[in-house]
Amino acid sequence: MKSVGPVWKEGEKGEDELLASCYRKSLELARDYRIKTIAFPAISTGAYGFPSERAAEIAVYQIKEFLEKNELPETVFLVCYNKDSCKSFKKALEENL
Repeated sequence: MKSVGPVWKEGEKGEDELLASCYRKSLELARDYRIKTIAFPAISTGAYGFPSERAAEIAVYQIKEFLEKNELPETVFLVCYNKDSCKSFKKALEENL
């Protein structure tokens, strides 16, 4: 399964909601297909230019909200591609868990 995130357009084209939807739809598919484990890269934060901290906050919030209401997936991995990305996700996790 693959999810394509939005290209960053200075936050003026609904990018936050598009990114949130990307995570929600992927989680819904995982649940519907009874997938127990799913991994997400830092969607849209590379070549698409989405600000890393903002993207991490959206991802963590969407995943947390989904897991609170659904039994599957059981495990969600957040995959970082560099130290800045990891720092952003670590901060978002600390603030939201």
